[in-house]
Amino acid sequence: MSLQMVSTVNNSSLLQPGFSLLNFDGHVFFFGQKGWPKRSCPTGVFLLDIKQNELKMKPAFFSKDSCYLPPLRYPALCTLRSNARSDEYQYIIHGGKTPNNDLSDKIYFMSLVSKTSKKMTFQCIEKDLGGDVPEARYGHTINVVHSRGKSMSVLFGGRSYTPLAQRTTEKWNSVVDCLPSVFLIDFEFGCCTSYILPELQDGLSFHVSIARGDTIYILGGHSLQNNTRSPNLYKLKIDLPLGSPAVSCTILPGGISVSSAIVTQISDTEFVLVGGYHADNQKRLVCNTIVLEDSKIEIVESMSPEWTPDIKHCRMWFGCDMGKGSILLGIPGANKQLIPDANYFYILRCKGAEADKEEELMTQICSQTSSEDPGDSTPFEDSEEFCFSAEAHSFDTDDADTYNEDDEEDESETGYWITCCASCNIDINTWVPFYSTELNKPAMILCSSGAGHWVHAQCMDLSETMLLHLSEANVKYFCNKHVELNKGLQTPQKVVCLKKQPMKPLRKKKTMKLSTPTKKSFLRRLFE
Repeated sequence: MSLQMVSTVNNSSLLQPGFSLLNFDGHVFFFGQKGWPKRSCPTGVFLLDIKQNELKMKPAFFSKDSCYLPPLRYPALCTLRSNARSDEYQYIIHGGKTPNNDLSDKIYFMSLVSKTSKKMTFQCIEKDLGGDVPEARYGHTINVVHSRGKSMSVLFGGRSYTPLAQRTTEKWNSVVDCLPSVFLIDFEFGCCTSYILPELQDGLSFHVSIARGDTIYILGGHSLQNNTRSPNLYKLKIDLPLGSPAVSCTILPGGISVSSAIVTQISDTEFVLVGGYHADNQKRLVCNTIVLEDSKIEIVESMSPEWTPDIKHCRMWFGCDMGKGSILLGIPGANKQLIPDANYFYILRCKGAEADKEEELMTQICSQTSSEDPGDSTPFEDSEEFCFSAEAHSFDTDDADTYNEDDEEDESETGYWITCCASCNIDINTWVPFYSTELNKPAMILCSSGAGHWVHAQCMDLSETMLLHLSEANVKYFCNKHVELNKGLQTPQKVVCLKKQPMKPLRKKKTMKLSTPTKKSFLRRLFE
């Protein structure tokens, strides 16, 4: 094994625990960024280009008939082929966490539809299922099995939020293990069936699953209920006759108590198990080789690489399978770095020296295996004590097609967990619902001052009645900081003018009328 550090030309803060790597035609794509996608890459899918030990991220594109795919962290994913020997495949993506910490229960299919030297276009389709549909979850696995010329997907494990009827104020956002049910999904007919097996007693998450033929091996995993890492090795065998499927489970000896380990495939029958945790806050630095032959599995300890002091002494690490026996590992950077929340990345090559030399000659090192029965890439678990918040900084690169968000708006300004005012006390780790309309995020209201900004309704001391009224009424709202300023800028009220009484018309002067005798006497006097 060899371990090599890579320098990040682009900002590495988008790569946080829970990301996934997808492979299409020898190109590896990053999926599951921290935060919502921005204008520079609205798909949230990036090409990972590693040349001469430098990592660059370039945006990928979706076709016009694609559905929206949110950035999901800790999803379950695997490749789906029409048959076991087919070279064409697409990716299945199920579940995961959104940037708002909502859990997804949807299933997406991703496939490559066009490729040029500067542009990769994908098609993303959402699939509808009927029957026993799995609930929203994360930290689980999905595999594809082949039996009697048929194919089915098998989903198992994971975590979900506490059911709504069982939630309390103190434990509103707590997570629990999903029931240890095995789900068989037939995408041809769009139906799903769940099976309860007596050998599977406890729910597991962040475990490892490897599929070969009609068999799936489940290794390790963490149980929240018992706070233990299972030492059992489970063998699931799925038979797909003309009638109903038959699912059986066997507990095998020789398991490993580990969670959040990564598996990469180095040959048709050999896999390498790397990393993970064997106890809380204690990394597992031992590597193992897993050999699958016929219907047998053998797990032996293999020679570990020479870990660097930074890897040995860090409290957490994360990563994902790059394919062809390579793994991308990340550790948090030093606290005194100039760039906050930056991560260090390494490439671990698990093949021999000759294979490593051949891989170095490739134009792109980042590629994921496309062999017959690839193992799942399970990222390291998201421990709450290792929660890092980071925003993407400007990218320093000269490539025109490289992702650049130097001129992007800070996504934290429109998030639910911002500091909306000086007295804001909303914290993602301690927040509990205050209004009856809240579920897993605080209620917010838009202040109409200037260009507008969002504030927490609870920080503005709004009653639930007033909050409902403002949400229904078509009126402008101003937060406590801008309400007085708004009053000063308001147009003075219109003064109603008093009605003036109309002036009385002037009286006409009376003219004296002379009778005829009088006129004659008057004329006679005038001429005398």
